Amino acid sequence: MRKLSAVLLSCTMAFGVLAAGCSTNDTAAPGNKDTGQTKQEQKAKILIYNNQEEPTSLDPPIGFDERSYDILTNLMEGLTRLGKDQDPEPAMAKEWKISDDKKKYTFILRDGVKWSNGEPVTAQDFEYAWKRMLDPKTAPPSPAAFLAYVIEGAEAFNSGKGKAEDVKVKAIDEKTLEVTLAKPASYFLNMVANPALFPVHKKTVEGNKNWAAESSTYVSNGPFKMSEWKHDNEIKMVKNEAYWDAANVKLDGVTWKMVGELGTEYQMYQTGELHATTNVPPDLSDQLFAENKVKVENGAGTYFYRFNIKKEPFDNVNIRKAFNLAIDRQKIVDLINKRQEKPATGFVSYGFKDPAGGDFRDVSGELLKFNAEEAKQLLQKGMQEKGYTKLPEVTLVYNDSSTHPKIAQAMQEMYKEVLGVEVKLVTKEWKVLQDEQKKGQLMLARSSFLPDFADPINFLEGFQTGNSMNRTGWSNAQYDKLIQDAYNEADDAKRYQMMHEAEKILMNEAPIIPLYYYNKAYLQSDKVEGIVRHPFGYIDFKWADMK
Repeated sequence: MRKLSAVLLSCTMAFGVLAAGCSTNDTAAPGNKDTGQTKQEQKAKILIYNNQEEPTSLDPPIGFDERSYDILTNLMEGLTRLGKDQDPEPAMAKEWKISDDKKKYTFILRDGVKWSNGEPVTAQDFEYAWKRMLDPKTAPPSPAAFLAYVIEGAEAFNSGKGKAEDVKVKAIDEKTLEVTLAKPASYFLNMVANPALFPVHKKTVEGNKNWAAESSTYVSNGPFKMSEWKHDNEIKMVKNEAYWDAANVKLDGVTWKMVGELGTEYQMYQTGELHATTNVPPDLSDQLFAENKVKVENGAGTYFYRFNIKKEPFDNVNIRKAFNLAIDRQKIVDLINKRQEKPATGFVSYGFKDPAGGDFRDVSGELLKFNAEEAKQLLQKGMQEKGYTKLPEVTLVYNDSSTHPKIAQAMQEMYKEVLGVEVKLVTKEWKVLQDEQKKGQLMLARSSFLPDFADPINFLEGFQTGNSMNRTGWSNAQYDKLIQDAYNEADDAKRYQMMHEAEKILMNEAPIIPLYYYNKAYLQSDKVEGIVRHPFGYIDFKWADMK
């Protein structure tokens, strides 16, 4: 692929010029230059981290993406919180009881838990927040509502077929919340640590529809509270002294930058304007890995593209499969990302122990693999079925940050060289891309999935018919039944087999193009310790500290 190699080379050279001007000493420790902080901030323990982009929303049930939920994990807190060992531990709830049939959970809130405005956090705040998330009249509607479908009455209410009072979430008193599930869910305590199920302050929400858009009106209950929000630039947080576990919060604050370009991020890290990076610069990756400067942790989640199967030519399954098989995923992770990720061979990532032995991904096997010849044959078959002599114009949409442009360019070249198809590239701001994707306006667009709790069903449930996560127009009755049966199956061996079958259908119907599985490869200052990066959750600074 000479043309692809040329694209990669030109990107690398451009990046190299920028990186070369970052510092006269590649190994210089961060923190040598003025960061733009005040003297007071420099004396305090203020961790500076890059969020890459403006959060979609800091209203807990609305954001539903990494850029929003990384921040929310530190501003807010649910009934449980993922601990340093990744298991859920008591948070706003000090304890809970589970009924013998594993369907009723009774949570008891801690004494003295408060909102950042000084008012108490109550069980009613959780009942209100969860029912608001499920309410079909909530504007905008929550894309995370399906997570709560495990609760009795939740799906019916969210789909407009039931009432709020039929959702089995009830505040018995100010400190007691009773939740009844529609079916047993061993992952429920993990799920309630997710930002989508955080409480909200009712008076604030109902008094100002834009409450979550400015620091001056934001009310939170987590380890930190927001002090300043310069949109598309930075968010500043300070330690929340009213937080129940404030004694164990060592940082005085966190500043979140919004820098999408990897070269700029690396330069800021080199000059001490960031204490950690979100990525490893691809052109310096080999050197940084060789020098043991890169930290790599297990990750979970999948980087992928979504087809809109309602738009030609992707209303044809063989054309979709051709576009899937024409991508050499190994080249993308090796030549562009250079973070040692694993190429995607299915949608569900690694990290789930399968009752059959081994990992879910290994048991499921390779459901996707680069195959140029088969891709060409499938394209021709699909064109014949559609009566095409020439393929309609294909537009691929991505957001312009991190390595997304380089990946899009690589895909464009692969489609040209393998399929002989010219693909038009279009860049959109992330919020716009997501909004248009949800409305079914895009043909082929970038996406990503990070699991909300540690079970493969979380990856697969989103592609059920009508699910807000679907965003492809795809529907398959057999797939829907397998997911519902898996939800209702208590035997894990049988449940996992159903999920394997469902994933095979998803990959065979090809409404998506999985590219690779996420890991966490980054650079971090020696001044910083205790940051927790959850494989099945979000980044957490509660236990972070600075020397």
